[in-house]
Amino acid sequence: MALRHLRGPAGPGGWQLSAQQAAAGPQQNNGRHSGGTRYAAGVADAGFSAAETAAMDTALAAAARGPRGANPLVGAVVIDSDGRPLVTGYHRGAGTPHAEVDAISEAAAAGVDLNGTTMVVSLEPCNHRGRTGPCAQAIIDAGIAAVVYAVDDPHDPAAGGAATLRAAGVRVRSGLAAAAALDLNRRWFDAVAAKRPFVTLHIAQTLDSRIAASDGTSQWISSPESLADNHALRGRIDAILVGTQTVLVDNPRLTARNPDGEPAEKQPLRAVMGLRGIPEGAAVNGDGDGKVLHLPTREPREALDRLFDAGVRHLMVEGGSRILSAFLAAGLVDELILYLAPTLLGAGTAALEDLGIGTLADAQHWDWDEASGGAVQRLGRDLRLHLRPAAGSGGTETSSDSTPRNDADTAAGGY
Repeated sequence: MALRHLRGPAGPGGWQLSAQQAAAGPQQNNGRHSGGTRYAAGVADAGFSAAETAAMDTALAAAARGPRGANPLVGAVVIDSDGRPLVTGYHRGAGTPHAEVDAISEAAAAGVDLNGTTMVVSLEPCNHRGRTGPCAQAIIDAGIAAVVYAVDDPHDPAAGGAATLRAAGVRVRSGLAAAAALDLNRRWFDAVAAKRPFVTLHIAQTLDSRIAASDGTSQWISSPESLADNHALRGRIDAILVGTQTVLVDNPRLTARNPDGEPAEKQPLRAVMGLRGIPEGAAVNGDGDGKVLHLPTREPREALDRLFDAGVRHLMVEGGSRILSAFLAAGLVDELILYLAPTLLGAGTAALEDLGIGTLADAQHWDWDEASGGAVQRLGRDLRLHLRPAAGSGGTETSSDSTPRNDADTAAGGY
């Protein structure tokens, strides 16, 4: 029994459960479908204890505390032989300990012996050494006797942890709360399957959806608190993307800065998309650090392919309105962060252009995303809205040649 990896309502790379699969029980074996992508090996909660089910609920809730991006949201809970929860861990973002190691570290700090315990985790423990060590080995070293996880890791470099655990004598079962675990990271699974970066789209706008006044001024629509939040996000992404028109009009630096205004230690790649070149004196060129990339295309998917080849796994798209609209129309936005300022302009530059939607039935639908700090936050005078595409909506990925085009793109110089 397996998850099906299908095109259709869930979009390319979308993971769906059949009725037969939903009725199946926990599985002991892993597998692959014909496309080579690993699938989850169980979907029903039958065969799992009440304590394990409760622990998985806690793990999923903990996972949602982490930030969306290049890595999946993962939580882990360790329970003792009587089913009592001992420690909880979750992944706090790229470069930080994974959920399993976070839980093991919590236990060590509290003096809790994990020998003979069970770890319940929302994703298969990883099996590779990147910026952090392999979680499977950490579990073995901690003396944990059993692991229950929700879904297999589809990321080939990290996959295979379950086999490593079994080879070391750890009892491994999968499939508990698989549907919930898949939904939590649905767009991350899609990005991995499509071999493209996870895309966060950022908009800072007025109440009437303007990103600039009629004279082109836009600094600053957002409050200082919103700007600080945006710079914190810039500090953890791999790349930030704007169009050449934005470079020409706004001349942004596209750097990440600390609250004191100084450059952050980690800086994103600065990517500029459009057929026109980057002016020699543009601020985006920086000080010769080599962290600027021109993408001579108007096709979002082509830009993502180039960025993926350059090692980008989490991209933030910042503007202008043509770039934002192109990515939305192509269904290539995995996360939307919108800073809404209590300001009215009445005229000016709209946040979005034509998305190619001619009737309400074709509208894109979005869900409020409670992960990564919640769906709605108050930042100074602004509201920070956090959303993700609704499953089966018009916001799922389309082929790159479907991006809306009109003569105005050429007349205005494109992106």
